[in-house]
Amino acid sequence: MTNTHPMPGLPVRGSKSGKPIMALFDLLGRSWSLGIIWQLSDGSPATFRQLQDRCETVSPTVLNKRLKELRACALVDHDGSGYRLTPLGRELFEMLHPFGAWSNTWSEALQEQQDS
Repeated sequence: MTNTHPMPGLPVRGSKSGKPIMALFDLLGRSWSLGIIWQLSDGSPATFRQLQDRCETVSPTVLNKRLKELRACALVDHDGSGYRLTPLGRELFEMLHPFGAWSNTWSEALQEQQDS
């Protein structure tokens, strides 16, 4: 059985080395992977429908596929109340969170550049 999700030690998009960082970049580079992690970052569980509403334009097919991948990669889990980040998923989000503030600074700098 072949993996449908990136796994350390196996070739991934953009790399044949199997290095863990390349597998992570492949996973996070897939459409809606980061969005799902971001939407689950508040710690409260979300049902499939709630998560689809939070993600706005994601199709049910893509959301289902990404949730399966994120679960297989131990970043998201599902319990009786819904989907939530695992401890590894929360740790990853904590490392990604500063990008939110930086992206606002970047956006402002680009706007200033366009205005001048």
